[in-house]
Amino acid sequence: MRAAIYARYSSDNQHDASIEDQIRLCRERAEKEGWEIVGQYKDRAISGGSMLRSGIQRLIEDALAGRIDVVVAEALDGLSRDQADIATFYKRMRFADVEIITLSEGTISDLHIGLKGTMNALFLKDLADKTRRGLRGRVEAGKSGGGNSFGYDVVRKFAADGSPIRGDRTINQREASIIRQIFRDYADGKSPRAIAKDLNAKGITGPSGKAWGPSTIHGNPIRGTGILNNELYIGKMVWNRLRYIKDPETGKRVSRLNPEADWVTHDVPDLRIIDDELWQTVKDRQSTASLGPQTKQSEDGFWDRRRPRYLFSGLIKCGVCGNGFSKISQHHFGCSNARNK
Repeated sequence: MRAAIYARYSSDNQHDASIEDQIRLCRERAEKEGWEIVGQYKDRAISGGSMLRSGIQRLIEDALAGRIDVVVAEALDGLSRDQADIATFYKRMRFADVEIITLSEGTISDLHIGLKGTMNALFLKDLADKTRRGLRGRVEAGKSGGGNSFGYDVVRKFAADGSPIRGDRTINQREASIIRQIFRDYADGKSPRAIAKDLNAKGITGPSGKAWGPSTIHGNPIRGTGILNNELYIGKMVWNRLRYIKDPETGKRVSRLNPEADWVTHDVPDLRIIDDELWQTVKDRQSTASLGPQTKQSEDGFWDRRRPRYLFSGLIKCGVCGNGFSKISQHHFGCSNARNK
């Protein structure tokens, strides 16, 4: 029999060496059974909650092409932790007459898919709940519960036992001066596009290390995104404003606005960059400005459900500044940020 070995590790509690350990154990099993190993498929530091992995996709392609008779993996949750995904993978392997054998469960059957799939799905939900509980406790203590914002540096320090202390931030004075200038310019009547163009002309990089765009500045006031809407700049930390769920069609995460009653706020005066008067001036101007559909909360979720029109939609990047590409004529694409440079 022609055997294919699949190995994966997630970035939460494993490391790169575990890939080789899995392959070694699976190889020993295959050699013991007298199977011919025709391929090894690996996915490094990728969650098992999605099938958008290069290794597993190549495995499926080769199985459907008739190049494989049996798939060997360490455990069923290594193939996928998503209940629907593992069931679909199992159906595809059955269609291709490919057997699935894991070191933990043995030969995979319909019973394994039902029971283990449910257990893995519950594991993911339990892990998410525990993570959120830990993040909320961090926010209640006045520490950051998410990624870093432009204008701040991550404080790296350790407890007495050597464990890292997470969530502390300090103001980056250089970036803070840029934020103050953005707020002053907008309050004086300058548009986000003009502000972005001036910043790019001065060679100042944006929050992601790329060129500035108007959306980075004006963002979405309802969702609290964008430089002008980040309440951390007035010393108020807001957590749980948005929740993220995976789109089953694309596998990408999309955001949903939570009810305001579920938001968790905490005052952090040490992280204030903008005074209340300037903040209120900006809010007053925003309330009278029309920034388009991105500021409106779509009742039917239309703006979240748009699917890519083409295979590489949203994936093409400018080789000069790293920003996205968009269609500029019937047959040509160009840098979306060109007019801001």
